[in-house]
Amino acid sequence: MLLIHCPYCDETLPEAEFAYAGQAHVLRPQDPSAQTDEQWEEFLFIRENPKGPHFERWRHQHGCGRFFNAVRDTVSDKFLTTYRAGAPRPDLASLTESLT
Repeated sequence: MLLIHCPYCDETLPEAEFAYAGQAHVLRPQDPSAQTDEQWEEFLFIRENPKGPHFERWRHQHGCGRFFNAVRDTVSDKFLTTYRAGAPRPDLASLTESLT
């Protein structure tokens, strides 16, 4: 079972309390009406799929209901950190030092 820390409730709870919400830090186009079909396809469907640390978005659906970001290692499934939505990305180098 995965345990996830909610940065708003300050609780670590089972994964069943949360919902995965996709890749974090995906920016919407500035002028959506100027986008081509190919650009919309890329924005809507093309995401990173790294082996290792990945920036993800989660929602505490059975708690506070808020969205937050997390860094999860896709190989070990270990959550390296969680942080509030809107906060800058944490330094990946300092987080991955704990994996080695």
